[in-house]
Amino acid sequence: MSTAEAETHSAVTESSALIYPQTRKDDVVDSYFGTQVADPYRWLEDDRSEETEAWVKAQNQVTFSYLEQIPYRDSLKERLETLWNYEKVGSPFKEGGYTYFYRNDGLQNQYVVWRKKGDGEAEVFLDPNTFSVDGTTSLSTLKFSKDGSIAAYSVSEGGSDWRKIYIIDAETKEVLEEPLVDVKFSGISWKGNEGFYYSSYDKPEGSELSAKTDQHKLYYHKLGQAQAEDALVFGGNDEQKRRYVSGYVTEDDRYLVISGSVSTSGNDLFIRDLSVADAPLVPVLTDFDSDTYVIENQGSKLFLVTNRDAPNKKIVTVDAAKPAPENWQDFIPETDNVLTASTGGGYFFAEYMVDALSRVYQYDYNGKRVREIALPGPGSVSSPSGKREDKTLYYSFTNYKTPSTIFAFDVEKGVSDIYRESGAKFDPAGYESKQVFFTSKDGTKVPMMITYKKGLELNGKNPTILYGYGGFNVSLTPSFSIANAVWLELGGVYAVPNLRGGGEYGKRWHNAGTKLQKQNVFDDFIAAGEYLIEQGYTSSDYLAIRGGSNGGLLVGAVMTQRPDLVKVALPAVGVMDMLRYHTFTAGAGWAYDYGTAEQSEEMFEYLKGYSPVHNVKTGVNYPATLVTTADHDDRVVPAHSFKFAAELQDKQQGVAPTLIRIETNAGHGAGTPVSKTIEQYADIFGFTLFNMGVTELPGS
Repeated sequence: MSTAEAETHSAVTESSALIYPQTRKDDVVDSYFGTQVADPYRWLEDDRSEETEAWVKAQNQVTFSYLEQIPYRDSLKERLETLWNYEKVGSPFKEGGYTYFYRNDGLQNQYVVWRKKGDGEAEVFLDPNTFSVDGTTSLSTLKFSKDGSIAAYSVSEGGSDWRKIYIIDAETKEVLEEPLVDVKFSGISWKGNEGFYYSSYDKPEGSELSAKTDQHKLYYHKLGQAQAEDALVFGGNDEQKRRYVSGYVTEDDRYLVISGSVSTSGNDLFIRDLSVADAPLVPVLTDFDSDTYVIENQGSKLFLVTNRDAPNKKIVTVDAAKPAPENWQDFIPETDNVLTASTGGGYFFAEYMVDALSRVYQYDYNGKRVREIALPGPGSVSSPSGKREDKTLYYSFTNYKTPSTIFAFDVEKGVSDIYRESGAKFDPAGYESKQVFFTSKDGTKVPMMITYKKGLELNGKNPTILYGYGGFNVSLTPSFSIANAVWLELGGVYAVPNLRGGGEYGKRWHNAGTKLQKQNVFDDFIAAGEYLIEQGYTSSDYLAIRGGSNGGLLVGAVMTQRPDLVKVALPAVGVMDMLRYHTFTAGAGWAYDYGTAEQSEEMFEYLKGYSPVHNVKTGVNYPATLVTTADHDDRVVPAHSFKFAAELQDKQQGVAPTLIRIETNAGHGAGTPVSKTIEQYADIFGFTLFNMGVTELPGS
């Protein structure tokens, strides 16, 4: 390292050289069960105020001035662009007389939908890169009518969860009518060629990016009629008040299935026989004690996937005329491993997670196991799926060091052939990815995948990113990431534990990380970091923790509980204010995992005990922190991150920087343009390495 580089490094890593924007404090105080809780930065919740906008600009100016001084920031961006720049093609699917597929030629901000007829030349069907000048308008959902002649697709602008739905003639691509607007958390499910079902909320008063939305409604849009005339199918009264409602039509167009939820876990279920005029809604389930959905039907015989009395899930059958649980018959019984089910080609496919790794079995419609599908090795698959008449189904295979490969599966022969190998310029042979088990604070064994360059020296000096989530029944299974590949190339270690709160071991594992058990998730993550240090992979001086959304909460909680454990903290779009999260957008639906501060004094005290915003303390040396969020995030509103950053900047005792990087015209993550993603990873990796004392990139 040159003298100039050393001086730059010293200047940038000293927080004394950073002058943070002044963040005004107000005398806002809330009372919970007689306890007074100050909320001095409440004003930052107003995402539409000029003062908040000015604060965002001032914070970004400080943050980007810091990041621009990192000597290898541009080199990281160039390496990310180089590795990212290869053609990516998704699995094909047939609609009408065409075969469609998603394709990105390398660095396009959004994937393009292509199609071809028979052996003809492929043509562009939809190019989301033309939806906006800066690439921030993205394609969300694309669904075709029964015969493939009409397409409906939804778009997101600036990363928002609010959508518009466009309807076009699939042959000519001509727009057929005015787009549907103000659609949110919705699928698109066609009934023949006549129309489709979709879901939304009434437009909220105040800011559509942060105002509470808690009564979801299912509508039917008949082609050619105005949206104002769309039929309200479910959710229009107090009896049917649900935070999330979805409606989908079975493949034979026989049944409409309606699922309603009051939180992110558990649903009630109804069916309507569409072959009978004015048929009533028939309840399948009237409580919210399970996650249950209809996956298939044969005439009036329904096949349901459920975790009711089966924490690892099973498939049951029942007649649509008497669909209540007392009439269910096991079709594919529960096992010791968590089930994910799919259908296609006249078969069922049961994918099981065995310690978060995939195994897949094929079943016929009598429930007989036909075969196990041979996979290339330990990793994750997307379950084979398709239409009933398809004879070839497609699935992808990946793990942390293996770029995704698409396989074509012959449903009758049971043979898988490579359909398309990844074009990524990354050789997995030079890397190792292994599963270990560590012991958490209460004695629970927790699995973790650790990936790194072969020949890694266990000297405690390897820059390591420990990534976690631990919530909402979400399972972190092995998958390849271009960004993480760059981290591995640089000699970094990437570790992912399967924390409680996730779904890797079924409902019991999920529940063990919810409400008054949430501390288990943080304890698991802390134990994972301690394991990596004990085994010599890294040390506290070279360990970074990262997570997004619920994982951002994880990072915020762990860095405030154990600031000594890590050198760098990277909380992204995190849920940081646990006393008020449920007052924004659809946040109240997260209460199954978190509980709320109002429900009981015990729950309030528990939430206050780990809420990141409320646990930043004066006089503590916190890790170097780069909070990341986006101004259009209407899932986890940016006020969470704003408040957390303000608290850190006010109370940080040490010399480590506490910065916030606020992406503009972007949301919670889905549909983020490739260009913005690359820039963000260059900044995250650069900030991480720089604060670990790395002065030049390996090989530079």
